[in-house]
Amino acid sequence: MATQFVMEIPSSPLGLLHRISNIVASELSLDEMLGEIVGLTVQATECDACLVYLVEKETGDIVLRASQLPHAADLGTLRMQMGEGVTGWVAEHKSVVALSENAFSDPRFKLQRSLIEDTYEAFLSVPLVSGGELIGVINVHHRNKHRHTAEEISLLTFIGEQMGGAIVKWQLAEQNVRLLEESQEIKRQLETRKLVERAKGILQQRYQLSEEEAYLRLRNESRRLRRPMRDLAEAIIMAEELARRGPISDAVS
Repeated sequence: MATQFVMEIPSSPLGLLHRISNIVASELSLDEMLGEIVGLTVQATECDACLVYLVEKETGDIVLRASQLPHAADLGTLRMQMGEGVTGWVAEHKSVVALSENAFSDPRFKLQRSLIEDTYEAFLSVPLVSGGELIGVINVHHRNKHRHTAEEISLLTFIGEQMGGAIVKWQLAEQNVRLLEESQEIKRQLETRKLVERAKGILQQRYQLSEEEAYLRLRNESRRLRRPMRDLAEAIIMAEELARRGPISDAVS
């Protein structure tokens, strides 16, 4: 069950850091963590809309992953290339862009028709970073003209830096889990290969088969019985070991 945080407006970077520390120490999923970023941002800026983009490592694209307003169809699918639009520019340069009015008239602006936020007047975009590495971008929108104060920009930059580290921590943990699963899968595959090779040898010796014929018999029997080849190989090996032991009375005598 996700940890629920009390929605109090942080009054200072220290308050934000305390709130972020609670988030980092929790066991939130990535989506829940991104939701917390949206909540922190809305509280710190009193904005009308907030969107969070993350960099997709495989493609280098910037992908929408969380938003204050509902965008179910766009989450995970709406993407921009590095340098594309204001968001792409912020990602490419790792720099803040603050537009207090007529944001859509900025020459870097690229309208996303599915985002009503792109019709709003004021726009603030801040990079999510960790150790100098770009993680994503936080976009803040106000419906009407809005002068972004130095304190507001500073708070949002602080959120971007701190939460960038939290996301990297989550990504590393997920990567370690994935590597462990891959290692275990490789180990299982090697064990299966050894069992199949041993079972093939038994069939070759028992029925005077070639290696290929033994493999085909094992594979066809696996399909006929609808049992994994590993299970069938283990059964053949066990039967061979029991046959070698002979009757219980012989073993006892």
